[in-house]
Amino acid sequence: MPTFGLGAQRAHNVIPGLFQTADYIRAMLTFWMRFLNTKNDIDEAIAARLERQTILYEGRRKYTVVLEESALRTWFGTAETMVGQLDRLLSLMSLPNVAIGIVPAMIERQGVGSAGFWIFDDKLVTLETPTASIEITQPQEIRLYVRMFELLRQSAVYGPEARALIIRAQTEMNASN
Repeated sequence: MPTFGLGAQRAHNVIPGLFQTADYIRAMLTFWMRFLNTKNDIDEAIAARLERQTILYEGRRKYTVVLEESALRTWFGTAETMVGQLDRLLSLMSLPNVAIGIVPAMIERQGVGSAGFWIFDDKLVTLETPTASIEITQPQEIRLYVRMFELLRQSAVYGPEARALIIRAQTEMNASN
């Protein structure tokens, strides 16, 4: 089983928290706070998420993320919020310790994951839901997530092809604005 360090991730319809801009976080959390009828501590939550992102710049760990193309097109906030979020993805792609793959919507694929998940190493996989974090620690289950991640990674495009998908989504958002 490959060791991922911290950060093999698969997201199906949102940009992962480590990659989110403050505006995107605000829009997404505003929805969830209203939906779940929870206390509005949005400024503290944004600050905590942004603080957590500093680990991306330490360079000690590699982050390999596979996003579905739909994550680029699922709006939280305004078109301006989304364009800024996609700009952030483009800039993160230039970090030497970050690899972002995007599974195009219209391709034949090897696998279809049903939920977003993080693989931290060969001992922990987490799934985050709106109300809980689920920790997977059973080796046989972890192997299944690693296998699914590898199938999705093989279906993803990287580098210039991934950048083109992001830029196309930005262009479409700018045109609708």
